[in-house]
Amino acid sequence: MDDELDQRYMERALALAAKGRGWTSPNPMVGCVIVRGGAVIGEGYHERAGGPHAEINAIESAGGDIADATVYVTLEPCAHHGRTPPCAPELIQRRPARVVAAMEDPNPKVAGEGAAQLRAAGVAVDIGVCAEAARTLNEAYIKHITTGRPFVIAKCGMSLDGKIATRTGDSRWVTGEASRRVVHELRHAADAILTGSRTVMLDDPSLTTRLPKGREGRDPIRVVLDADEYLDSARRVFTVESPAPVWVAASEPREYPRADEVIRVLPGPGGIDMAHLMEELGARGVISVLIEGGGATHASAFEAGVVDKVMFFVAPKIIGGAEAVTAVEGRGAASLEEAIMLEAMTARPVGEDVLIEAYVARKRGSDEAFDIAGTAREAEQ
Repeated sequence: MDDELDQRYMERALALAAKGRGWTSPNPMVGCVIVRGGAVIGEGYHERAGGPHAEINAIESAGGDIADATVYVTLEPCAHHGRTPPCAPELIQRRPARVVAAMEDPNPKVAGEGAAQLRAAGVAVDIGVCAEAARTLNEAYIKHITTGRPFVIAKCGMSLDGKIATRTGDSRWVTGEASRRVVHELRHAADAILTGSRTVMLDDPSLTTRLPKGREGRDPIRVVLDADEYLDSARRVFTVESPAPVWVAASEPREYPRADEVIRVLPGPGGIDMAHLMEELGARGVISVLIEGGGATHASAFEAGVVDKVMFFVAPKIIGGAEAVTAVEGRGAASLEEAIMLEAMTARPVGEDVLIEAYVARKRGSDEAFDIAGTAREAEQ
């Protein structure tokens, strides 16, 4: 066993897995590399939900013969029938010498059973190589499969002083073109994009995915919050052609003729009970939500405790003004002890802007909150 080689091949498997971003939901992204005699003889990844799993594609790439090889896979091979047959029995039939998995599958239908079947058949199994990277890659899948709720990213573009629009409502564009390109990548990766009816009325967004020319993208489900505001069905979110549906979340029994579905949720601060909405979305198979709303929508999400991760694009601009729109409105914290704490924060330049990413800090051991940053720390220990 060579730890350095294991890591190198697993990093390649993770890079392959990431190629499925946006296409595999509600399944995880998985990559696989098969090595024998110090050479890669096959590789593959899960390309789309309903299609062959990564291991099957890698076996086919190897010509079917993987006897005595080492199989590197970013997630424990499955042991249950879904849309496709399980991978663990297929690997057993092909007789590799060793299977190296980055992490155990948290799906209760697997949860160690795939590894157990392989070991019972005489195949050596090692789990934990590049575990932190594997968990981060599939953080949305892990959140949904373990809690039933979607992984929620709060995204905004703001000035250095925290404004997302001027006092007159002008918001195009606070951030630069490079940041907007990244946002479209985020839309492609998300199952749903959520915004408020006020944003729909004032900014008239289409909320579709537009990737660089030559690249196919996926539009997320558009979820619009109608918090007792008039929602004009002539807005672009309803009229721009897209294969993705538009869902309206409302606490009042109103009609929305242009919506593909109306989700009835409990009322809450700001008009919508965000925690209830996330339960409803999770029950519909939505494993990831990208919030692209105004300050009120962000405030409702943070106050309800549904946000897992923030991605704030900060532009080198000072807008100023007490009446300018801030990134997170609402009542706000009464004391610094009540402030929402973030952890595992990183910052990187995106064109002329800076992208700040961080996870919402959770109480360790809490059953009410998903702690991807905490589990990542545990994986390092």
